[in-house]
Amino acid sequence: MTRHRLWLYPALAILIAAVAFWAFRGTPRPVEVAVVHRGPLVQYFDEEGRTELPHRWVVSAPVGGILRRIDLLQGDTVKSGQVIAMIEPARAALLDPANRARLQAEERAAQASAQSARQRLVAAQTDVELTSRELRRMRSLAASGMTSVAVLDETEARQRRALASAAAAKADVRASEQQHAALVALLNGQGQGGGQIVDVRAPIAGVVLRRYLQSTAAVQAGEPLLELGDLAQLQVMAQVLSQQAIALRPGSHARIIRWGGEGALPARIVRIEPGGFTKVSALGVEEQRTQVWLEITAPRGQWSRLGDGFRVEVQFDVARLPDVLQVASSALFRDGSRWAVYRVVKDHAVLTSVTTGAQGDDAVQITGGLHQGDEVIAFPDDRMANGLRVRAVNVLQ
Repeated sequence: MTRHRLWLYPALAILIAAVAFWAFRGTPRPVEVAVVHRGPLVQYFDEEGRTELPHRWVVSAPVGGILRRIDLLQGDTVKSGQVIAMIEPARAALLDPANRARLQAEERAAQASAQSARQRLVAAQTDVELTSRELRRMRSLAASGMTSVAVLDETEARQRRALASAAAAKADVRASEQQHAALVALLNGQGQGGGQIVDVRAPIAGVVLRRYLQSTAAVQAGEPLLELGDLAQLQVMAQVLSQQAIALRPGSHARIIRWGGEGALPARIVRIEPGGFTKVSALGVEEQRTQVWLEITAPRGQWSRLGDGFRVEVQFDVARLPDVLQVASSALFRDGSRWAVYRVVKDHAVLTSVTTGAQGDDAVQITGGLHQGDEVIAFPDDRMANGLRVRAVNVLQ
């Protein structure tokens, strides 16, 4: 009887210890896990930008006189050649020989300027014909798979720039011819009382961006009246850090995001300015930046509400990696000077250091420390610890 009691007490002690262990061990903590997988990854960065017109036309008074009231408002559309203002020439005094010689010289200069503008128009139209033939050839080659889509896109961009240059040259011809005609009328009407009303016509088809004068007023020759622009040629300008601009190339793809409309607008870089400038950030840090210009490649109907000087954000693609090992970026955290994750191994959180590569939208490239198929805690917090028991309640894909 004594011998049985001697064995009973140690057995009871072991049983009590086991019950206490399981009682105080606690329940596993529920966590969401993410699976380490392979797939494509796009590396990018965001930057603020604003819309700007590459070409603007400031319509000035060709002669001095009395400007009649301008009824056009900012945002009104105008057609090429439309009368946008009328000026009643002031009563002209007899010109002295010096002023007459000056006006004759200005008239000859205006005539030469008109001739030069016509020559530029011929050159621009030649570029349009050349780029059109090249575009037809590239489309034929692309259809047979003998050229890349990037080369075709670049050819289409060159044709659009050639068409824009031709339109600008045509507008310059109209403006210079109008200036010449106004000077001729001034010379012919010297010494006469008043004169015929001078019609000021729009050099382009576009919209009124700014109205310098509205009511009837006396104006001098060369005084600005209206500023016009073609919103179909609207571009986006972003001031990019010089270190990031190094990774960009003309023709590279980008996206216009958070512009006020639905979805993102595809865009293409057309120009990276070679000169940098210093800009002080909101935190007071001096930064070297440069201006990057983009054209919106989406159909005009999708962004017709965008105007000149609107704020947007641009997402630049730096690299497209077709097949890399990656994990959700929310799973990573700093452990001292290293990046780390918590792997889930046999229902326990295991602290694991990792090395990272490219940063994507919501994923990060993993170059060391993890393998395909590993499960990691998707949203670790400061209560997580190495060796903690966990229970996966949701697997993020």
